Amino acid sequence: MVDTETYTIEGPDGDSDEVELPAGLVDVLAEQGEEPTAVVGDVTLMAFVQRAHAIVHHSEGEVPPDLEQMDEAAQELFEERFGVSFAEATGHSH
Repeated sequence: MVDTETYTIEGPDGDSDEVELPAGLVDVLAEQGEEPTAVVGDVTLMAFVQRAHAIVHHSEGEVPPDLEQMDEAAQELFEERFGVSFAEATGHSH
């Protein structure tokens, strides 16, 4: 069995959860000198932006306006963190 590493996620209300990952996986995804927790944060933000984008732009039916606003805010946070827009990073606008 592969060794694992545990990362703790803490919410704004003090609740927390743990995610267990194979040891070394975070290092594989890291750029030289990047802290493991920053890598986990990057992947977390990417996942949320991708999911919000998919719901808003690729689902059938009407999307609630508040979800569209959340998608826009998530994409802004993505650009702030990575220095490129989500559209540039993924190669498409919708």
